Amino acid sequence: MDRQRETQVKSRSKRMKPADLLNCFSPDYFVAKDRFIQAAQNCDAILQSFPIGDDSDLSIDVATINGGSRGHTTVISSGLHGVEGFFGSAVQLAFLSQIAEQNAAASPIVLIHAINPFGFANLRRWNENNVDLNRNFCQSNDDFRGSPPAYADLNSLLNPQTPPSPFEPFLAKAALQILHRGMPAIKQAVAGGQYDFPAGMFFGGSERSASTKIIQQNYGNWIGESQNVIHMDLHTGLGKRAACKLLLEETRDAESYPWYAKTFGEQYVEASRLHPNDAADRTAYQASGSLGSWLHKANPNRNFRFALAEFGTYGLVKVLAALRAENRAHFHANASDSRYQRAKSNLVEHFCPAGPAWRSEVIEKATQIIHQATDADWSDL
Repeated sequence: MDRQRETQVKSRSKRMKPADLLNCFSPDYFVAKDRFIQAAQNCDAILQSFPIGDDSDLSIDVATINGGSRGHTTVISSGLHGVEGFFGSAVQLAFLSQIAEQNAAASPIVLIHAINPFGFANLRRWNENNVDLNRNFCQSNDDFRGSPPAYADLNSLLNPQTPPSPFEPFLAKAALQILHRGMPAIKQAVAGGQYDFPAGMFFGGSERSASTKIIQQNYGNWIGESQNVIHMDLHTGLGKRAACKLLLEETRDAESYPWYAKTFGEQYVEASRLHPNDAADRTAYQASGSLGSWLHKANPNRNFRFALAEFGTYGLVKVLAALRAENRAHFHANASDSRYQRAKSNLVEHFCPAGPAWRSEVIEKATQIIHQATDADWSDL
C-alpha cells in the first residue's frame, strides 16, 4: 500500500474521538440492531431485514451503500459467532458513522449485521440449535457427519453434563492435553468442526441452519454484478490481545497473499495454507463447513477474496474455558442460577473485553482495515 493512500485511509479511520469509539459498543443485540439500522439510514443505505424462523425480533439486517468510483464491492459481516457480534456491530457502527461524515464511500459496500442474531441476543457463540454457523456452510448434505478423531477422546473433558463449577481445574487438564498432543493438534481437533455431538461445542449441525440459508439464497443479489469482491468477516477470541490477523484460509486467498500484504500490510496477514500444519504460533486452524469456503465455491467466476478478520482477547485456553462453561450452563443450569449468569457474563468478557484500551484499539484497527478494503487497488489482477 503506497504511503499517500495509507495516510488518507488512517485519517478517515481515526476521525472519531476515543469516547465516540467506545460509544459504538451496544449493551445488547436489540440496541445494536436499532443503532445499525439508524446509522445505515443516515448513509442513505438500502436496508433489508431477514427474520430468523418465526421470531421476527431476531433478524439478519443488511445495508447496501451504492457509491464510489472504484470497481469493486466490499462486504463486511458481523456476528457469525453470536456473542462476537458485540464487537462486529460496534465496528460496523463506527464505519457507518465515518461514511456519514465523509458523505461518500470509496466503493460499493454491503454490511451484513448479526448473521447469528440468536447467539448475539442470548450471549452464545452458537445459534438456536447449538450450531456453530462457521461449520454449517457445508457443500453437500453428506458433509454433515463425522468428527476429528480426537474430539471423541476429548468429549468428556470439553462437554461435561453438569453445571459449570469455578472449582474444576479445567485449565490444568487442558494444559496436560496440550503437552500430550501439542497446541496445533488440540486446536484442530477441538475447533475444526464436529457433526456427531449435538450438545457439544463447535457442532456444525445436521442440516443447513436458517441463517445459512439466508446467506446462500441472497448473497448473489447483495453483491450484484460486481466482478471484484472482497469480504471481511469480523471475529474475536484468537490471537494476542487486541492484535489483528487477517486469516486467509482458502487456497485462492493464500495464492493472493502478495495482494493482501500490499493492501493491508504484511504484519496483519496470515495465510495458513502457506504455513506448515504444525506451526505453533499460527492463529488459524482449518475449519470444515466454513463461510469463506462456501463463498469461494459460490463465486467461481469473480475475482473473489475473503479474509476472516480476527482480533485477540484472552488467549486460546481461557477463551475455550469460557465457551465450555457457557455451554454447560446452557444445557445444565437454570437461567436464574448464579452459575448460569456468571458463565454468560464471562463469555461476553472473553469475546468483547470491557476495558476501554482494548475497545478503542480494536475499533481503530478494524475501521482502518475496512477503509483499506474499500480503497484497494485491483488494477494489477
